[in-house]
Amino acid sequence: MTIANLQNIRRELHRIPELGFQEYKTQAYLIKQINLIANDRTLIQEWKTGILVKIKGTNPSKTIGYRCDIDGLPITEDTGFSFRSSHEGRMHACGHDFHMTIALGSLQRIIEEPIQDDVVFIFQPAEEGPGGALPMMQSEEFNTWRPDCIFALHIAPELPVGTVSSKSGLLFANTSELFLDFVGKGGHAAYPHLTKDMSVAAGAFISQIQEIISRGIDPLDSAVLTIGKMESGHVQNAIAETARLEGTIRTLRPDTIHVVKRRLESIIRGFEINYDCSIGIDYGANYYQVYNEKNYVDLFKKAMKDEGLSYHEANKAMTGEDFGYMLKEIPGFMFWLGVESPFGLHHNKLQPNEDALTIGVRAVTKMIHELSSKNDDME
Repeated sequence: MTIANLQNIRRELHRIPELGFQEYKTQAYLIKQINLIANDRTLIQEWKTGILVKIKGTNPSKTIGYRCDIDGLPITEDTGFSFRSSHEGRMHACGHDFHMTIALGSLQRIIEEPIQDDVVFIFQPAEEGPGGALPMMQSEEFNTWRPDCIFALHIAPELPVGTVSSKSGLLFANTSELFLDFVGKGGHAAYPHLTKDMSVAAGAFISQIQEIISRGIDPLDSAVLTIGKMESGHVQNAIAETARLEGTIRTLRPDTIHVVKRRLESIIRGFEINYDCSIGIDYGANYYQVYNEKNYVDLFKKAMKDEGLSYHEANKAMTGEDFGYMLKEIPGFMFWLGVESPFGLHHNKLQPNEDALTIGVRAVTKMIHELSSKNDDME
């Protein structure tokens, strides 16, 4: 695909962001584009709103997997783009429009330039939630073409165009959503003694749980417990009968997230007694850590330098990605692609530089070729 074609595809995808497992227009658009470049070595399977595309190799000894995510976020766009989202309250604010475009460009290159091994491109739904990687991996469609190794990219707004970044070992954290519903007894503001005030209970709860990290987690470990949203009450002269807290838990070790949850549940039991209320808890989507295999990162680093791209060593981060479930079972890695945006991920003004599209295609296709030529044991 030419630079102009990649740009047009990215902009068309940017206009139609859809939430997890609702990517019907996106799936249809991708299938249309795939059919335009497919040949007799190309096989296509659908899974829910996702797609798997296999390109048969000339003399395969393994299957190489490449994954991209396809869903958008519930964010109202404020970029001012002429190609801004046509879906109100929805935006590709995490760069998945870039991810899909790069996958399509790389797919065409592999179709046009046959390699020895089979390659499977995985267009995965619902990365932003509720999580598509794990159920996709458990599907018959995925296991029919299950890859022997796998990799993926994510755009990095803070890195310049022409730069890629990764690291061996832990790259992204273990994460869990957190939703808490407090139910007490409402009433008139003039008669607080007849009520069970959930604004007070929820406020005290937020303060109390700060001790989970500061006093319940090894200082040499790392964990984050954030309450990002609080709702309670309806009017200024009535005491709130209900309250809702929404937040996130993030840890660098898989076991630590269970420690945090146990401490949370213990505090909840105490609050139910102390405030004479009930508190419901829902952990929502839970993602496993992204852990990169050293041999794959070393190969990637050399390949990118050979390709003339700038490689930077990444730092581990408390971000989450459900690609971690794939890496838990299939060896591989994930890398960052610099897109030089003045605004970050999940921002309503995210503006990745489209010059990075061709860089992404070069990086992905180069690595696929390297993995195909590397026939010794990568473990």
